[in-house]
Amino acid sequence: MSEKSKLSGCPATGIGSMPGGDAREAAKTVTGSFADGQGMPYLAELPARGPGADMIGRTIGMLVEMYGHVEPSGWRISDRPGRDTRRARSWLGEDLDALEEFTQGYEGLLKVQAVGPWTLAAGLELRGGEAMLGDPGACRDLAGSLAEGIRSHLAEVRRRMPGAEVVLQLDEPSLTAVLLGRVRSASGYRTYRAVDRQVVESALRDVLAVAGEDGTTMVHSCAPEVPFALLRRAGADGISFDFSLLTEREEEVIGEAVEGGTQLFLGVVPSTDAATTALSDPGGSVMGVRTLWSRLGLNPGTLAESVAITPSCGLAGASPAYARTALAHSARAARSLADNPE
Repeated sequence: MSEKSKLSGCPATGIGSMPGGDAREAAKTVTGSFADGQGMPYLAELPARGPGADMIGRTIGMLVEMYGHVEPSGWRISDRPGRDTRRARSWLGEDLDALEEFTQGYEGLLKVQAVGPWTLAAGLELRGGEAMLGDPGACRDLAGSLAEGIRSHLAEVRRRMPGAEVVLQLDEPSLTAVLLGRVRSASGYRTYRAVDRQVVESALRDVLAVAGEDGTTMVHSCAPEVPFALLRRAGADGISFDFSLLTEREEEVIGEAVEGGTQLFLGVVPSTDAATTALSDPGGSVMGVRTLWSRLGLNPGTLAESVAITPSCGLAGASPAYARTALAHSARAARSLADNPE
């Protein structure tokens, strides 16, 4: 008998990023797509606005007593908050204003995203131009600053949307590369040493813990070889991934996650403008999910409570029209799975 996930009431959601630069339009789309219990609305990210609205920049704007600025090579650590950090914080405030406007009286799950400590360490440079990932002490300081920043961010979201049950999503697309020693140095001629799995797990656990004892957390990665067991041990209530990248050898760990009560957020809907036929059949989009369940010998009746449907990754590269369609299709595909699990 599997345990019930804290996220089992969520049939569908999006990953985080949306196209364009209009915060109100994005908030309207995200809340409208998942109205009336069809899924979990979220705080949209709009990277098309430029540095500071990108995934790394937004999270740098959340850090406590740690700042960043943009170099031609990417984000680099700073001594004080400059224009780039201030811009990141301003856009985050604008996005929160928009979401607050469209969630008046809302009660239910509401997701916010931040880059996790290891993808951030791989994407943020020290003053010499190398990634923070190469300096264990810097990684510890970064994880501590991130934890405090997210704690403050969650408090602000809960203050603005008091009826919502806020879910924290950490984005960790570089996590597997960190664990396997595949992150390239600034020169590109070498890679950083693989980080010990216990060190990785401990930092993730500390950051996820800021959601609070009763808080709900999930980790997203649209990269191959997601470390499911490690993420579960670190305390993630849900794991979000690109379903098309799942391999046969990972299926057993998927079964263990379901039995252990971990919610799976399955990216089955294309995240960029695809042929319209790809979104014409909600049932067809989740056929592979039903097949996997059957292969694992899991009870089809548990599908609706164990699985949520999402686009395969963020929607920043899609057209606004396609982004709206993809979110609506995710909700319809989830409904198809619940109505016809076999």
